[in-house]
Amino acid sequence: MPPLTDIPSRMGAAAQSLWEASGQLIQPSLRLGVTGLARSGKTVFTTALVHHLTRGTSLPAFRASAEGRIRRAHLSPQPDDAVPRFPFEEHMAALTLERRWPQSTSRISELRVDVEYERKAGWRSGPASLALDIVDYPGEWLLDLALLDAGYVEWSRQTVEASRRRDRASVAGRWHEALKTLDPAGPADEVLASKASDLFKDYLLALRSGAEAVATTPPGRFLMPGDLAGSPALTFAPLDLPHEQIIAPGSFAALMERRFEAYKTHVVRPFFRDHFQRIDRQIVLVDVLAAIDAGPAALAELEEALDQVLLAFRIGRNTLFSRLFSPRADRVLFAATKADHIHHTDHDRLDAVLRLLVNRASRRTEAAGARVGTVALASVRATRETTVREGRETLRAVAGVPEAGEQVGDDIFDGEAEAAIFPGELPETAEAIFQGAIEPGSLRFPRFRPPRLPVDAAGRMAKMPHIRLDRALEFLLGDRFA
Repeated sequence: MPPLTDIPSRMGAAAQSLWEASGQLIQPSLRLGVTGLARSGKTVFTTALVHHLTRGTSLPAFRASAEGRIRRAHLSPQPDDAVPRFPFEEHMAALTLERRWPQSTSRISELRVDVEYERKAGWRSGPASLALDIVDYPGEWLLDLALLDAGYVEWSRQTVEASRRRDRASVAGRWHEALKTLDPAGPADEVLASKASDLFKDYLLALRSGAEAVATTPPGRFLMPGDLAGSPALTFAPLDLPHEQIIAPGSFAALMERRFEAYKTHVVRPFFRDHFQRIDRQIVLVDVLAAIDAGPAALAELEEALDQVLLAFRIGRNTLFSRLFSPRADRVLFAATKADHIHHTDHDRLDAVLRLLVNRASRRTEAAGARVGTVALASVRATRETTVREGRETLRAVAGVPEAGEQVGDDIFDGEAEAAIFPGELPETAEAIFQGAIEPGSLRFPRFRPPRLPVDAAGRMAKMPHIRLDRALEFLLGDRFA
């Protein structure tokens, strides 16, 4: 039985779903969610997707494109007036004119692409259209959904316990010292709450800059507060609560608990109600290579984070009833990004690592009637393949222009010269990577600049190269263009 306080929002969501379902009869649409964990390439993926659709790129693995049935795709005004527009043109300029990667996703944004196409031959053949609504949002917000079913005491204990693990204790030192001085049963104190919150945020930032850059510990908005910066809903922290702790009214713990609940009410639930539960298809971008290079502990963190991601999704096969009252995402694709940083002979091995990471969660998801896929891709390919000589060996390498200041061994790059780099090789089996077959920090993954795109005689810039972006589109959208 849902809480009584949830009933109005559920009724509102049902009314919104009914309105959207009736609109499908006039203009079929599909909402594609694009998210990912820290520095996984969300913005680049969305920009590249829109670029190829609107430029009419031939995408061999995307059947509607390969068969010539995509007639035209163009940008249209988005349906949600209260959501910021995804700045596609600005990001394209950054990638192509300035040859720099666009700013990371720090808030939700949306873009609509109207696609006109021809249905396959048969009784439904003929022209048709699909409004593709792309919803781009930070992965940190996604992991916050796990807080909806958690209480403050439970969350505090789990977070403090996790911070005492060997791989985290060193970055949690200042926060742990402060925890010892906080009395949960003491009087509520605004100044003390603010100091405790700041130290906890410092701990979260330290996690993000270290091995857990591939994962996230909620609350996600603490690291990207936006217009909520300084508000009480973002000024709380876990406390070191004993198992028998009972929170007394008016206590310091009660103040923290109230703000924790305010965070769920004013930050997490609106995102779930207004955006997340309306998503039809979802892609989750993951920097698996960074986790592999960080070692088995980081891989374990990533596996746990991806499991939480799938638990957060409302997934399964849609029926008329569920589409009206409880919409579900019926396809989820996990994508290992930056495949252009390694030779193509390692791409299958990278995909195998990702499949192992989501294996447990995938079985649970597919049992609910949804499809889960994996792919190793590069939304924008920044390198080409080559070979390098090392002694008597010829090694498979990648060549590109590393960003200024990037370093490999004793070489520091200036951002202009191309370099051929042997990144290392992945073991034949994914299991070997989880068992420590790769020494942490031994792989070479400098950050490359976006590629220089040639311009033809008519002044038209070439289309951006990619790796398996077309396969991702086929999995996510292919059936809607049948």
